[in-house]
Amino acid sequence: MENNEYLEVNRLSWNNKVEMHMNSEFYNMEGFLKGETSLKEIEIDLLGDVKGKKILHLQCHFGQDTISLSRMGATVTGIDLSDIAIDKAREVASQLNTDTKFICCNIFDLPQHLDEKFDIVFTSYGAIGWLPDMKKWADVVARFLSPTGQFIFVEFHPAVWMYDDHFKGIHYNYFNTGPIVEIQTGTYADKTADITQKYVMWNHGISEVVNSLISEGLSIKKLEEYNYSPYNCFQHCSMGEKGRYYIDYFGDKFPLVYAIVASY
Repeated sequence: MENNEYLEVNRLSWNNKVEMHMNSEFYNMEGFLKGETSLKEIEIDLLGDVKGKKILHLQCHFGQDTISLSRMGATVTGIDLSDIAIDKAREVASQLNTDTKFICCNIFDLPQHLDEKFDIVFTSYGAIGWLPDMKKWADVVARFLSPTGQFIFVEFHPAVWMYDDHFKGIHYNYFNTGPIVEIQTGTYADKTADITQKYVMWNHGISEVVNSLISEGLSIKKLEEYNYSPYNCFQHCSMGEKGRYYIDYFGDKFPLVYAIVASY
């Protein structure tokens, strides 16, 4: 599959989800508009005090986390492939009177749209699986990170993506063996939603991610793994303490999220 083909398939897929996601309990727009943050404990702890910092948020969807960072006092720019998501993000930022900026583009093309350095480059949860090439991704991270900046990355653990949707058995390769083209009914935000669409994804093992960052001259300062998800986005999940979700078949014995902090 050529790059322009997967980009268009995924752009349309994400465009179709935006309105549904904004109206879902999962994203809790009512609470967000009243001042609640969309950021979770994991990334809040890793980010620390962001007041006065410039942040680039890659693959921001319709901008809740991006705007949450603005509310914390940062100057933030969000990037996403979906034109509908970016339009909605701009509407919400305007409604909330934040100075959050948004750019609509494939992140590999970002150097054609932006020429700045940032104190923090940030990306989180279900982002890199939409990208075929981690070396190109790491190049974008390095391109926009200031010499004294930090890359903060939180993602679902690649071991999760080996299983079928119901976690009954191993269905996919842990390693990147090429595009995974599938048709999905519903979305992670509403599993019963009346929507069926095609998408293209790639699996990326931790070593692929880490080595791509190292190849761009970044040093790994922290690598953490977590045995829970802060989101109820998988099938067969139960909530534990502090809003932490565990897959029923695995309990607290399986990694669901990992995080990386990197810098020059």
